[in-house]
Amino acid sequence: MIKFLAKGLFRDRSRSLFPVLVITLTVTLVIFSIGFMQGTMNSLLLDTAVILTGHEKVVTRAYSEESQLMPNDLALMDVDQLIEDLEQEYPDFFWTPRITFAGLLDVPDQNGETKAQGPVIAFGIDLFSSESRQVEIWELERLLVSGNLPGNNNDALISSKMADQLNIGIGENVTFIGSTMDNAFTTYNFKVSGTFNLRKGQTDKQMMLVDLSGARLALDMDNAASAIFGFTHSLYYDDETAVALRTKYNRINSDSLDIFSPFMLALRDGNQMGTMVDVSDAMMAIMGGIFLVIVMIVLWNMGLMNGLRRYGEIGLRLAMGESKGQVYRSMISEAIIIGLAGTVVGTGIGIGLTYYVQENGIDYTKGIEALSNSSMVMPNIFYAQVTPDLFYIGFLPGVLATVLGTMLAGLAIYRREMSQLFKELET
Repeated sequence: MIKFLAKGLFRDRSRSLFPVLVITLTVTLVIFSIGFMQGTMNSLLLDTAVILTGHEKVVTRAYSEESQLMPNDLALMDVDQLIEDLEQEYPDFFWTPRITFAGLLDVPDQNGETKAQGPVIAFGIDLFSSESRQVEIWELERLLVSGNLPGNNNDALISSKMADQLNIGIGENVTFIGSTMDNAFTTYNFKVSGTFNLRKGQTDKQMMLVDLSGARLALDMDNAASAIFGFTHSLYYDDETAVALRTKYNRINSDSLDIFSPFMLALRDGNQMGTMVDVSDAMMAIMGGIFLVIVMIVLWNMGLMNGLRRYGEIGLRLAMGESKGQVYRSMISEAIIIGLAGTVVGTGIGIGLTYYVQENGIDYTKGIEALSNSSMVMPNIFYAQVTPDLFYIGFLPGVLATVLGTMLAGLAIYRREMSQLFKELET
């Protein structure tokens, strides 16, 4: 029976081609819209994760309580062993050490005298390890304004805003003035290898990036780090998974009586990030729900109208001896076939389009700069995100709505009387 109905639909394109095209386009729109919204929300969270929180962050209990002061005297020790343990226990994440420190940046003139000075916040990140993904997640190659990426442990990248403010040129030496892990006074010379612009307003106004090894030399932090950042391999943040991992780790590895014991924080545990995560999830649910309802109403209406247009055919089939139940079931079967065909094709196209935008993104640089007046912390390129739910969510409007519309229209079959049928056939 299914084979017979499928042949009929294939041969009579007036009954199948337009509905399949409508369902295909609608499901494609649903898949891409949801994937793009998820990717956009994740892009907003990823910026915060890369700079401040990671998807997960391991610090000491004492550092967590005083994190705003960047207290490296409360930093993690034996970091290599901690990272090895984390990689074994939680292989779904990649883990990288980070040193965050602040101080004064001194720029000398040609005579070695101070030409300019300014406050600086610096990040020691792993730039040189072969397995490190820091250059990738910071997007340094794309965001490099001038010069080159660091090649030695005393090379530094500085913000183009700070370079303009302090009149720093590529290849010049600058001196960091601050304190070591032991709260001793320290000075360390860095060579400016390049400048960068994160394009996120004032976020990088006083920022400097150096390799982890250079930061350790400057601050006497051998095999130590302010924090260990963890990111999912896909760079997609799943709040439920992150919270569960954080809870499990702290239950097993953290000692509430030891202020230097490791303590894990999820992204939502950062400053007001929990509210942002909850709001973004709620917005996603509301926008996605409204969009699905609208699409289902459209496809429901299409199924209803298709059924109404076939009343003459239905009457003829009843006059030839088919039972009302047989006609009704065949209409539903046809709707399922049409819905499945359109949904499968639409899902394939939608996921393909979403994957393309996931890899290449959509550049809103000019629009963001015009709206934000260079003070709004937002990504300039938005990416979509292919998630597992995209592979099945299209079946909800594509098949269910189409079938329900056909079922509603088909109920009129059971109200048709033979006298009315012969009258229709005469006309």
